[in-house]
Amino acid sequence: MEEKRVVITGIGSVCAVGNDVPSAWDSLMAGRHGFARIETMDLTGQKVTVGAEVKGFEYPDRREAKRLDLFCQFGMVAVDEALSMSGIVAGDNVAPERVSVYLGSGIGGIRTLEREMTNGRENGYRRVSALLVPMIIINILPGNVAIKYGFKGHSMGIVTACSTGTHAVGEAWRSIKLGLADVIVAGGAESPFAPVCVAGFANMKAMTEATDPDRASIPFDKERNGFVIGEGAGALVLEEHERAKARGADILAEVVGYGTSTDAYHITQPSPDGEGAAYSMGMAIESAGIRPSDISYINAHGTSTPLNDLFETRAVKAVFGADAHSVPISSTKSMTGHALGAAGALEAVFSVKSITEGRVPPTAGYRVPDEELDLDYVTDGARDVDVRYAMSNSLGFGGHNGTIILKKYEG
Repeated sequence: MEEKRVVITGIGSVCAVGNDVPSAWDSLMAGRHGFARIETMDLTGQKVTVGAEVKGFEYPDRREAKRLDLFCQFGMVAVDEALSMSGIVAGDNVAPERVSVYLGSGIGGIRTLEREMTNGRENGYRRVSALLVPMIIINILPGNVAIKYGFKGHSMGIVTACSTGTHAVGEAWRSIKLGLADVIVAGGAESPFAPVCVAGFANMKAMTEATDPDRASIPFDKERNGFVIGEGAGALVLEEHERAKARGADILAEVVGYGTSTDAYHITQPSPDGEGAAYSMGMAIESAGIRPSDISYINAHGTSTPLNDLFETRAVKAVFGADAHSVPISSTKSMTGHALGAAGALEAVFSVKSITEGRVPPTAGYRVPDEELDLDYVTDGARDVDVRYAMSNSLGFGGHNGTIILKKYEG
């Protein structure tokens, strides 16, 4: 069976630096971060006070919003933007049975869960919302998307912690390539600002306790000391190339490579030698049929934790060899924070924009060089780069690694 080419025809996003793709991209290009004191939860007793919250967000249907956890609201809005851009309409220009949905989350509806747990304890468990379960389960996002748009193909909620969004895009690419679907909506969504969730991350020493928003998420900087928790959603419409071309779709980029691996090392810490991440990157490059030197830009996982940034740098060096020092690498988490299961999807969206705009985002906030981290982290502002191939990496708790490679569309 001849394998299909897979292209991207729509993108959508909600994040701390903008509630749609154009506004988020403008912020990234200007090096503006979205960090501030957390406002949507009680900070009493919390070690962490700075976060990357979505600002000024209002779900378009207030009645429907009452039935959706915020992670699902973010996801629905990002999907709507991506589908509007793509022009996909089930039953019109594509058969409903040939459209699938691969959307995930790392934590799902934890805000609703914590609220209803408190409600049950304080007011009695008969007062717990009957919508609790369908608001917190992760697969409810792809379910709601399928219901709203009439997509009847295979749908699933992918969960691989902070690699979720990248794995959703990669698995969608694989499915279309094998002819299992014509169109797949892929991505991830997250809204983790629940006190117990923030405390859990803080108590494992994964998050920064910095109070200065300008020095909170500083990937690759010697003074980095933990990630800034964020929220939002990223969505992409992947489509089989020939049908996209036939219907006159505006093709943004092509997905050409995907790699995934497991460290089998530790529940939260990446493998120190970067072996798992390196294997994932190498697999993606091999599946794309290119060489490491062909990569024009890497959107790094770049969480601003001491170990992740060091080990990811080691992995890049292992894969790229002498070329490691010449490829631009940046972490958009320096502005969006770490949106957990949504991070990889957001970064895939930003990688598409890097290709279409010929510019790569900076690693914002970088001040103090680290002797062990000596690659080109784009620390001097957004840079003009002719991006033919963009790589995006994600590394998740449990040792899950994911890498996708996007290519400039050339017909």
